[in-house]
Amino acid sequence: MGGPLEGWRVLDLSQGVTGPYVTKLCSDYGADVIKVERPGVGDVSRRIGPFPGDDPHAEKSGMYLTLNTGKRSVTLDLATRTGRELLLGLAARADLIVESFRPGTLERFGLSPERLAQASPAAALVRISNFGQTGPNRDFAADDLIEYAAAGILQITGEPDREPVALGQFTPLFLAGAICAPHALGAMRAAHRDQQPEVVDFSIQEALAGSMDRGGPNLVSYQYTGSLMFERRALSLNSALPNGVYPCADGYIQTSTQVTWYRRVFRVIGRPEWITDERITSNLNHPEVIGAEVQEAFLAWLKPLTKQRAMEEAQAQGWPLSALNTPADALRDPHMRERGFFVTVDHPEAGAIELPGLAMRFSATPGELRRPPLLGEHNVEIFGELGYTPPEVAALRTQNVI
Repeated sequence: MGGPLEGWRVLDLSQGVTGPYVTKLCSDYGADVIKVERPGVGDVSRRIGPFPGDDPHAEKSGMYLTLNTGKRSVTLDLATRTGRELLLGLAARADLIVESFRPGTLERFGLSPERLAQASPAAALVRISNFGQTGPNRDFAADDLIEYAAAGILQITGEPDREPVALGQFTPLFLAGAICAPHALGAMRAAHRDQQPEVVDFSIQEALAGSMDRGGPNLVSYQYTGSLMFERRALSLNSALPNGVYPCADGYIQTSTQVTWYRRVFRVIGRPEWITDERITSNLNHPEVIGAEVQEAFLAWLKPLTKQRAMEEAQAQGWPLSALNTPADALRDPHMRERGFFVTVDHPEAGAIELPGLAMRFSATPGELRRPPLLGEHNVEIFGELGYTPPEVAALRTQNVI
């Protein structure tokens, strides 16, 4: 099924999470993504779980399979001269090149942006790094939580006046990839339009610091008011109405309620008479006066309900309340099931696996979730496109080039 990026070719020199997520999005929407991996080792994500039955296997990593749908995999040892020559051959056919080496690595390989531009004069090169290609911290090592901490976001994750709470693993790196992807496509489009190379210096720290995941808004809030965003949100939610996470019959629900929605809330929890009770409505912003009374009525309504039923009853009245789904709940979610979000692909080693599908639905060019590649699966095919015969590819393997 053709996607909006059909006809574009992407050379993926990245590994881990952020870069591969950028190129996965390109692949799912039709681009031909060639993933370059280290011979015999592959992307670092191949060694990151989850694994079926907790049995590590380089071809069965859930992380790798999720991040590399639809790509074609080749292996190359860039420490060899022939490996570098082959890479330049692949670069010559690329519209977009994405790399996530430590700053200076491409230059040490003799594959500087200038050299890559000679191979492909109208391609965009996106360079993803922890702190950018320049600056005093450019060579600092980092993981996802270090990036969140450096961006000023981790400090406001959790409760005020408490130590920060870590988010789920790799969340910041996925977010950075989602931020990078549209800019990478913009760079590719500009390079093609102007027929000249475009080099993008993408700093994960800066992307997070300016993101809508509290980074940018928190910086602005501090500059304008001297207080942090979550402190001001706590003030804005100072009402007698339910806000936050609450237990129900089979788990928890989440709600965030504005004071102006009190009519909806009172109808849902079975207290419509409160809508015209001046004692209640005049004290909606005074939880110390009526908070206990409202909470008691709310919890009495909520306690016997399943989270799905509570969500349905509240949403029927226009009150934003959601089931707090576990991963198992999300996999069974009837809404996403009806929309066909989850897609089953057949993988030679992992078997039939169900993966999250495409979040954007294009009417004319829908794209397609295709299975991830085996390590080096497309060596013969892709190097054949560069003019190498199968025996010559086999010789490259015996020489440890691929």
